[in-house]
Amino acid sequence: MSTTITALPPNVVRRPELPPMLRPSGRFGDVVFANVTRLAAVITLLLLVGIILSLTVGAWPSIRHFGLAFLWTAEWDPVQDKYGGLVMIYGTIVTSLIALMIAVPVSFGIALFLTEMSPRWLKRPLGTAIELLAAIPSIVYGMWGLLVFAPILARFVQQPLQAAFGNVPWLGALFSGPPVGIGILSAGIILAIMIIPFIAAVMRDVFEVTPPMLKESSYALGSTTWEVVWQVVLPYTKAGVVGGIMLGLGRALGETMAVTFVIGNFNQLETLSLFEAANSITSALANEFAEATPGLHEASLIYLGLVLFFITFVVLSFSKLLLLQLRRREGTKT
Repeated sequence: MSTTITALPPNVVRRPELPPMLRPSGRFGDVVFANVTRLAAVITLLLLVGIILSLTVGAWPSIRHFGLAFLWTAEWDPVQDKYGGLVMIYGTIVTSLIALMIAVPVSFGIALFLTEMSPRWLKRPLGTAIELLAAIPSIVYGMWGLLVFAPILARFVQQPLQAAFGNVPWLGALFSGPPVGIGILSAGIILAIMIIPFIAAVMRDVFEVTPPMLKESSYALGSTTWEVVWQVVLPYTKAGVVGGIMLGLGRALGETMAVTFVIGNFNQLETLSLFEAANSITSALANEFAEATPGLHEASLIYLGLVLFFITFVVLSFSKLLLLQLRRREGTKT
């Protein structure tokens, strides 16, 4: 019995047949999945545009009446229909910066200890305890800050600072005012306590994804733990670290109830003291929006919301530019 073999032309390559399990069942499922994900992205963008448009429409009477002068005007008088957002903007930015100045070093230390120095038996319970801090409601932080933390801050921090620096030029102005434990400094510290779990958890997770071979190679060359973290771990995980810091900053900018309890809710900017009572955008919205009358008062509050949205957008853009600049610097290293 003879077998006939058909020769293929020299320029034709026979494609190997896939097993039945690996053969594609059709492109219908892929097309549906791609369209669903594309729809989700489009819906997200439409929601963003819708929020911007709704805030702009609601704030338009105030924008038309006060213009950009609203941003640097400190007067807020609902009786005379005169509004300026400088006090709220100042309080929001300063309390968030104080929170970052405290939370970033502490979170970095926590992440460094958990990933490089903590004994194995302590790593899991300590990490879980830090993450549980993020689950505490913000109103609990506010009540604790007002009833427990404020008296401690007034007695053991504010009074000693005033006694030590009260007569020093410039520094004395920062620590002037009644030491009652309520004000910008108190709000900033409470915000720092609230955002530490977020930043520390992100830093710990990104530190752990650093390839062990890189760290072990650095240790083998004689590097210390700090040198390994500073020269190996941080350059490798800088995007995640910056992302965690921006996540904490966004949390601080948008916090409402905790700040409302401890910032003082005072709509005047008399001095630049950290001990003075002040206000923030979120606390002003929480306190006044429900009772605001239609017209300039309500529109000015919505204008504050639009400003807060713009501040958040600027912060996000700055973080993206920072990461881009870091990547460019890496490309210029020799």
